[in-house]
Amino acid sequence: MKIAVVILNWNGKELLEKFLPSVVTYSQEATIYVADNASTDHSVDFIKTNYPEIKIIQNTENGGYAKGYNQALQHVEEDIFCLLNSDIEVTKNWLSPILQEFKNNPETAIIQPKILDYKNKDHFEYAGAAGGFIDKYGYPYCRGRIFNSIEKDQNQYQDTTIFWASGACFFIKKEVFNALNGFDERFFAHMEEIDLCWRAFNLNYKTKYIGASTVYHVGGATLQSSNPKKTYLNFRNSLFTLTKNASGVLFFLIFTRLVLDGVAAISFLFQFKFLHILAIFKAHFSYYVALPRLLKERKTISNKKLYYQTKSIVWSYFIQGNKTF
Repeated sequence: MKIAVVILNWNGKELLEKFLPSVVTYSQEATIYVADNASTDHSVDFIKTNYPEIKIIQNTENGGYAKGYNQALQHVEEDIFCLLNSDIEVTKNWLSPILQEFKNNPETAIIQPKILDYKNKDHFEYAGAAGGFIDKYGYPYCRGRIFNSIEKDQNQYQDTTIFWASGACFFIKKEVFNALNGFDERFFAHMEEIDLCWRAFNLNYKTKYIGASTVYHVGGATLQSSNPKKTYLNFRNSLFTLTKNASGVLFFLIFTRLVLDGVAAISFLFQFKFLHILAIFKAHFSYYVALPRLLKERKTISNKKLYYQTKSIVWSYFIQGNKTF
């Protein structure tokens, strides 16, 4: 079973300088690729000069995470894809338990390792932590991170089946990625991995968390949480995902989300984050424009499922005060 580590890059020369050494040192089992999204900062020249053993895939445009990986992975022949953010430090033997899980359990299709904070290494990192779940209304959260509450890693979360794996470090079988037709390129970035995992779940593929593999993630290196564009993509793409994949009465789910997203907008109002309020409105407008097409797609999916670990993470966190998984 061969594995490819594929790092998507866009003008990330400084990140490659900082984090490629650990990937090269600790990934002897893998073929390493850098998929470049039409960078203009001499990233490719840096790799060619300093890491001639790394294979370079040059995309013709910056299509974001979704399109960038869809295009690049067409050129990767290995059995297992590891989609790795350029701002991740990997650790010794990080690939061994992942390969062992794929080998021992053929039903496992997607895997996420333990993701800790590069800047605070005994705590989980926001993007993925110890594996992801969603609530009934499509809001994502993780073991080890709910909203902005981050837990210290005390090995409290064991290996288990999860609902979604973080795109920061995302392992998937090539045959499964192809069977799912890859990422939805409309997403550009953010939540495309949740959509992919949900589609995998609907087809009875399993997604696992393997805590024996540890990586450290900077987070926000490409698009910080303070950026309204990130708010826009998260809210819009969450609605896309819910509409495409959830079973049940869609009108009720979307109406409830409209109310809850309105509450989020009011929260931003009290924080004087007016551009984030505008981003939520823009997200809903973009969603309603895309809705006819999404509904057509929804009709073609006969095996939709509504999976959730808790009914409302918003209610549980903000009203009941539950800050941990």
